[in-house]
Amino acid sequence: MPNLFSNLREWTGFSHITKSTMLKISFALKLISPRFPMGVEIIYSPLSKLFIFFIFIFIVSCAPVKNYSRNIGLDKKTVISLEQNPLSEKKPPQEQKKTLLLNFLDSKVNNEVELILPRLIKKNITSNLINSFELSIYNKQIKNIKLNINRYDNDEDLKSILIKKSKPGKIFIGTLSSSSSKIVKSFCNKGILFFSFSSDKNLASECTYLVNFFPEDDIRALFNYFPVESKIAILYPENFYGLSINSIIDSISTNSKSLVISRVSYSEDLSNARDSIKELGKYKFRKNELNRQKNILKNKNDEISKKALLKIQKYETVGDVDFTHLILPDYSIRLLEIAALLPFYDVDPNKVQFVGTGVWDDSVFFDEPSLQGAIFPGIEDVERVNFFNDYEFIYKKKPLRTSTIPYDLMGILSYIVDKNMTFENIHYLLNDSNIKFEGIDGKFSFKNNIIYRDLKILKIKNGEAKKLN
Repeated sequence: MPNLFSNLREWTGFSHITKSTMLKISFALKLISPRFPMGVEIIYSPLSKLFIFFIFIFIVSCAPVKNYSRNIGLDKKTVISLEQNPLSEKKPPQEQKKTLLLNFLDSKVNNEVELILPRLIKKNITSNLINSFELSIYNKQIKNIKLNINRYDNDEDLKSILIKKSKPGKIFIGTLSSSSSKIVKSFCNKGILFFSFSSDKNLASECTYLVNFFPEDDIRALFNYFPVESKIAILYPENFYGLSINSIIDSISTNSKSLVISRVSYSEDLSNARDSIKELGKYKFRKNELNRQKNILKNKNDEISKKALLKIQKYETVGDVDFTHLILPDYSIRLLEIAALLPFYDVDPNKVQFVGTGVWDDSVFFDEPSLQGAIFPGIEDVERVNFFNDYEFIYKKKPLRTSTIPYDLMGILSYIVDKNMTFENIHYLLNDSNIKFEGIDGKFSFKNNIIYRDLKILKIKNGEAKKLN
């Protein structure tokens, strides 16, 4: 086994995860990181000791290699396109070129890549990211990149690392906050290339590329799927994620043939959830209308009226809600509670299509009765089962849903280094909308230095989420 891990992080220990249904529900109680809006955080189990890890590496190295593609994720059409049209002959569009630092267009990338992560903040996330990077290096047999791990305690510490290591052609990856990413971005004038995990899209320019799960991809996939003239309602929590979804939905729905007709919010602690659901479904109006009809029928003595009265006695309201689809951008135990309350107040999932976002991508939600038949954007987990299995086998814990990001990114960087690309070549590669990268979370591309994902629509049924045809 090549010495690929000589610069990787120290090993620490955590406890093993159980897989019981009860503990799965407890996983959902942990709030999602606003920096990584895809997935629900999971309780962490300990890493295996270094000794066990290297025994595993030795065993695997003696066994037949898994059928992991050496292709970095470029699909077949893209590979053909690049071979027929060498990147060295391509030039970025003039308007995009303005965002580049012209002094470094001809700078070639350095194969020594710097990963920069906070030492103490969000330790669970940083641990998962590092694990995913090294798993990608091992599985893809990447030998052309030296990955250095840099941890910082504060802004001054981060600046010291950047002052010491910034030079033309150097690639930096990391930071988990917008403030830290802004510091790294300020070193663009040193000729660096920076891949940030930040969710602040305003940072995407010059040398900075954003790699994350962005909720715009979720909403775009949904409105491309909704049937013509669908009437959409949104019931969202008053937290960072819910407010973010509400803020972007108008701009995306404007370009669709569906109409957003209602939106209602509720407190993150669910204290007013029942009132919000009643308002959404016009529960009071529909209940009053039912009582009015009951009173009319009570004053009639014919058999038809008596039968009609007997029939409607079992209902809480009359009439249907005025929307065809209901978007529920929530997660954790709140989603399970909201989903159960909706039918109770006559928002019937058999008549209204319940719709989620990427944060539903956790099997803990797939057994909820009220969510059977519900849909959400994503990629079937079969696409990433090998990654999850390998990760759990080596590190003895489940990866965060966002751990697939560095796994795919490492493949792209290996391709860039292998081709000895200049910054101009890289900018063309990462901003050509015709170039699609094939990752374990499906196809993705870059536009204006921001990653865009092509998501499918999944439907929940019998404890699983399957792609709709």
